[in-house]
Amino acid sequence: MNPFELKPQKADKVFTNWNKVLVKPYDKNEVDPYTRTRVILMSGTEFESVRLSNSFTRMCPNNDVRRRLAVMRRGEQIQQKRVASLKPANESILEHTIGYEQLAVDLTANLAIGEKNSYVKKQLDFALLEDFDHLYRYSDLMELEKGGDPKALVGSYTEIMPGRPTVAEYRHPHDDVNFYINGYLNDLKTKLNINIITGAEQQTMNFYMNVANLYASPLGRKLYNEIAMIEEQHVTGYGSLKDPTMSWWECLLMNEYTECYLYYSCFEDETDERVKAIWEQHFEEEVAHLHEAADLLRTYEGKVWQQVLPEGGEFPELLKLRPQKEYIRDVLKSVRLTGVEEGWEPLDKVPDTFRYFGYNTKINGRPDSVGTHTVIEKAILRLGQDYRVQGADHPVKALADRKKDNIDIARVKGK
Repeated sequence: MNPFELKPQKADKVFTNWNKVLVKPYDKNEVDPYTRTRVILMSGTEFESVRLSNSFTRMCPNNDVRRRLAVMRRGEQIQQKRVASLKPANESILEHTIGYEQLAVDLTANLAIGEKNSYVKKQLDFALLEDFDHLYRYSDLMELEKGGDPKALVGSYTEIMPGRPTVAEYRHPHDDVNFYINGYLNDLKTKLNINIITGAEQQTMNFYMNVANLYASPLGRKLYNEIAMIEEQHVTGYGSLKDPTMSWWECLLMNEYTECYLYYSCFEDETDERVKAIWEQHFEEEVAHLHEAADLLRTYEGKVWQQVLPEGGEFPELLKLRPQKEYIRDVLKSVRLTGVEEGWEPLDKVPDTFRYFGYNTKINGRPDSVGTHTVIEKAILRLGQDYRVQGADHPVKALADRKKDNIDIARVKGK
């Protein structure tokens, strides 16, 4: 599929009345878990598009351009509202959160498996273990508060067990900044992967920041605030991979291409026929946005889209969400890594004076009192063991004990 070869519809066709925007939600008890995660992914993708367009507008002095961006942005707003309306009102914040973390885990794993750039793959694998741990801690909160059934929400696709403990994830900001990837020299799939994961993590961070003070229980509020800070670290890490030498026009084109790629991937992968039709509609609308971005690039920067996408515009292998349990289990063996400048090292190999230790201690205070640890301790006390969904023992022996939350691994040397 090459979206540049398709005839775009008229830009204003996207404008419609509310009855066609606010569509019927899915049934939370019947929906396939990956349909839920695709809804979250595409809502976040639209947020990312609106964010870019607004930022571009604020830096652009040409009102003719700003008007064209406003038309595109209004269309993205309509799309986001249609996607977001698929979420039912009776799906709680915590249930929705399980969907966010399942998406973070399985999206990251699926991107990492096919990633050709070893540096990008290392960042994906590194953050994967942290989102995996977040899924575990939110699931224990759900079980503790009787707020739903985590296993039913993730289905048979995703295991729930500890990753790199959240208390170990707090690194000094200097160590979450990565080298940027030259977009002109790297594989198209790499460029797409960076765009996709940055938008997804940005939306996760925003969601947690927005709902942290809306959650009812004090323990839940702690979890959302603590994990939101880690999501900021992820956004910093993934966002710094993006090529800062690209112009606004080039970024706009790449962003619209990413949306086309994702909507077409969702359309090909979707099992719910009604939702599938929405992905198809939005793909056709995004093709129009992509052609508009290509025209803006040509008119105002004197470049053709082939200079940004020298591969010819044909979509690479489509994104398909699939269970990656064995891959994740293998990546879990690197749980003791930490960030060091623009790379990653086993904690035991960094100097005792390394800034990680002082920063982590300052943020956590007493690690045994933070919410992400307390939730597991409370679950063990009430249930007799923590809540997990796993097909076999944990691949890391230090994290296998279901009656004790290990808060030393990857945080204390020698553990």
